Amino acid sequence: MRLKDKVIIVTGGTSGIGQAIAERCVAEGARVLVHGIAREDGQAVVKRLGAATALHLDDLADPASAGRIVAAALAAFGRIDAVVNNAAIVARSNLASTSAEFFDRMMAVNARGPFLLIQAAFPQLKANEGCVLNIGSINAHSGQANLLAYSVSKGAMQTMSRNLANAHCKDRVRVNHLNVGWVLTDREYAHQIEHGMAADWPERVPAEFAPSGRLMKPEEIAAAAVYWLGDESRPVSGAVVELEQYSVIGRNPDKTAAK
Repeated sequence: MRLKDKVIIVTGGTSGIGQAIAERCVAEGARVLVHGIAREDGQAVVKRLGAATALHLDDLADPASAGRIVAAALAAFGRIDAVVNNAAIVARSNLASTSAEFFDRMMAVNARGPFLLIQAAFPQLKANEGCVLNIGSINAHSGQANLLAYSVSKGAMQTMSRNLANAHCKDRVRVNHLNVGWVLTDREYAHQIEHGMAADWPERVPAEFAPSGRLMKPEEIAAAAVYWLGDESRPVSGAVVELEQYSVIGRNPDKTAAK
């Protein structure tokens, strides 16, 4: 059990990547506060995972939510060893369509929310020599044209991860960051259908985006998360790891298929 007796907060833990991380953490011996906003989904997760989990519903757009999430974890388990900032809004926008209200909510949930949660949990993290794992996106590097606000928020999160790692290494609080590529979650499947894709679109993803022949799975991201949440990765901090099927920086896609 690689996470035995650790108490971990997982935001956005009621579906997708967050749910997979919560499930894998419990399987590895951790106790998990599952955060989300969908009551029915959250109740189903904690019912399946049992006494090692507790559910807390809250909107990260509310600055006061961070304190409530930390209080819920302490009430349920008495300590906090790690925070996984996974919850995020993923919504399309570009230069013309991004309103101030849209941009502000995106930043509030995707960047400010994780910051405030780390801040609220920090006394526990410092006391327990704990860690933070931020779940980012390869869009942090520049992003898609139709994911402008989302990409900006993930760029902010990446900088925050590096900044906090540098600032708090002497506190023995590790902060690491996963930049995740295209993952086939239930939400992503539905999202693409809403935007006009056929029902079998995951079977026809171009090789440019999925050289292996398929998209990544949430449980594969969860498997990577376990390493960074556990003591095996000590004392590494400030790592930004690309979880993608190809080299992101300096990529020159194979053009042979187009010939």
